[in-house]
Amino acid sequence: MASLINSKNNLLTLLVAGILAGMFLSRTAVAQNCGCDSTNCCSQFGYCGTDSDYCGTGCQSGPCLNSNGASVSDIVTQSFFDGIVNQASASCAGKSFFIRAAFLNSLSLFSAFGTIGTTDDSKREIAAFFAHATHETGFFCFIEENGGASTNDAYCNATYTDYPCAANKKYYGRGPLQLSWNYNYGPAGSFIGFDGLSNPETVATDAVVSFKAALWFWMRNVHPIVTSGQGFGATIRVINSIECDGKEPEKVAARVQYYTDYCNQLGVAPGDNLSC
Repeated sequence: MASLINSKNNLLTLLVAGILAGMFLSRTAVAQNCGCDSTNCCSQFGYCGTDSDYCGTGCQSGPCLNSNGASVSDIVTQSFFDGIVNQASASCAGKSFFIRAAFLNSLSLFSAFGTIGTTDDSKREIAAFFAHATHETGFFCFIEENGGASTNDAYCNATYTDYPCAANKKYYGRGPLQLSWNYNYGPAGSFIGFDGLSNPETVATDAVVSFKAALWFWMRNVHPIVTSGQGFGATIRVINSIECDGKEPEKVAARVQYYTDYCNQLGVAPGDNLSC
C-alpha cells in the first residue's frame, strides 16, 4: 500500500491539475449545463448538439458516437468498490462518505463514462478513474485535501472573472479527484446544479455531488484522452504532470500499480503506454 498523500504533495497535484483544467476551460469561458433532450449529445464543454463536434470525442452523455451500451454498475460491483474503500482505516472520514450508491447516482449526468469503445475500453476507463481516485484520496480515506481548511491559500485565481471568488471561501481540493480552484468549482457547480463558488464545501458534504464533481473534471479533461487510446500514462500527465518525466517515479509507479491491479480485477489487459 502506497503511503497516503501529504499536504505539500497534494498541493502540487492540485496546482498542476488546476492549471491543465484551466487550459481546457479557456476555450469556452462559460460552459452550459447541458440538460440536452434524449436526441442530443452533451459535448465535452457542456453544449447540446447532434453532429460529431458534440457526439464525438469528449461527448459526456446522450447518443455519443461509439457507445457500446456497457453497464457501469455491472462492472463496478459492490465487491470491487468495497475492495478499495476497505483498505482505508476505520477512522477515515471518507470510508462512510464515499459509497458505491453515490458513485452510481452520479452517472446520471455522464452516461458516456465507461461506455465508449469496446467493453475492454470501458473497463480500462473505469480502472483508470478508480486508480487516480485511490491515489488522490488514499483509498477514499480523505474527503478533503490534507490541511486545506487551514491553509492561507484560497485557491482563487482572480483572472477568471467569469468565476469570481466568494468572500471567505476556499477552493482547495475536495472529492475523489480533489477538485480545486474557483475556475473549476464555478463551472462544475453550474453543470451539476449547486453554487460551487458560494458553497464549495458541498463537494465535501454531499457524496453524490462529490462524485459528480470528480466526473465533471474527468469527462472534460481525461475522458477524451482515454477514449482516443493514448494509454494510462497520458491520464497521469493530465491529472498531475509534475510526477512525469522522471520527476516523481514512485508516485507514477503507485498510480500504475493501482491501475493494473484494477484492470486485473476487471479481467482486462491494461494496454500500452502505462507510464508518463
